[in-house]
Amino acid sequence: MFATLQPTAGDPLLALMTAFKADTRADKIDLGVGVYKDEAGNTPILASVKTAEAYMLETQTTKTYIGPSGAPAFGKAIEQLLFPQAYPASQQLLASGRVATAQSTGGTGALRVGADFIHRALPNAKIWVSNPTWANHFNIFESAGLQVGEYPYYDASNQSLDFAGMIATLQTIPAGDVVLLHACCHNPTGLDLNAEQWHQVGALLKERGAMPYIDSAYLGFAEGLDEDAKGINILAEYCPDMLIACSCSKNFGLYNERIGALTVVAATERDAQAAFSQINYCIRGNYSMPPNHGAGIVTHIINSPELRAQWEQELTEMRSRILEMRLLFTQMLADSGAQKDFSFIAAQRGMFSFSGLNPTQVKQLQTDDAIYIVGSGRINVAGMTHGNLDRLCQAVVRVLG
Repeated sequence: MFATLQPTAGDPLLALMTAFKADTRADKIDLGVGVYKDEAGNTPILASVKTAEAYMLETQTTKTYIGPSGAPAFGKAIEQLLFPQAYPASQQLLASGRVATAQSTGGTGALRVGADFIHRALPNAKIWVSNPTWANHFNIFESAGLQVGEYPYYDASNQSLDFAGMIATLQTIPAGDVVLLHACCHNPTGLDLNAEQWHQVGALLKERGAMPYIDSAYLGFAEGLDEDAKGINILAEYCPDMLIACSCSKNFGLYNERIGALTVVAATERDAQAAFSQINYCIRGNYSMPPNHGAGIVTHIINSPELRAQWEQELTEMRSRILEMRLLFTQMLADSGAQKDFSFIAAQRGMFSFSGLNPTQVKQLQTDDAIYIVGSGRINVAGMTHGNLDRLCQAVVRVLG
């Protein structure tokens, strides 16, 4: 029955992960996989998470199902992060009943449920993603039956945001289409829109009659929790309908708990509840119900003033370490005599950077130096430490010639 099937090409990132694990060189450096790492090269469990888990073990009385949309308290907690008190208009939005949130299996699960919902509710809609974007976006959306288009985002010649090209393309999209936008820490470029640009995009989407779909995977990793939510809250001023896929993997360090959320904003409370019911239908036909453990951790942290303060401090420390590595990498490349200006890396934010290294250089770094980078040249800055930066910079300078 399966004799005619051919193996897929496979996910290049997963192949890179496998190759890194199989590499026996003691000084290998992983700059490929998108997880936070501390100075020791480990992905730690946050102290706030450990405390929340201990509380759950002590107080939990059942392991029964929590329903397709997950725990209601978790949804409300996520909405606090997406629409914080720093944006008064958003507090009015939350009070209006126009917002509803369903728990999901990670940010990827949220994106897929949202895609299924779009395909069901807006069968003629095309979804537009940035060029470049997270590679898995194509798999997620095309697997849901959506047609995927691209809008310019990155100016490779200047290592900068191609905002003019982005706007020019968005001005041509038909009413009823969907535009995927990264809330912050754009993956893979590390280049984000500023407040003025978010306003321009919001006004344009309103004019075109297009709906924003926001991928919020790194809230708190760019400038801060409230600052990183500005794009979401600015768009809400213009667009009556929108979707937000949120991940708790990075900012809570809950990678293998697979905890995320899909939030719908609608023009009226009735529309929000109708959309929410359709989202629940999609969840029911997919994985039926989400797991509870990660949701319980996040909910307890956000709703406990003491734990939330501890978590926000830990998040600040992670963000600060990434920024320190970004700035040190830029400076050390210059000091090492790199025949290329890497100052653009200092202006990027989040875990990722488009380094400008080409596939040949990336392969040479892997072969000669046990330095693992995605073929596109995207590097995970969080994989850098004070202990490996010098060797990394010397190797990069060497492959640049």
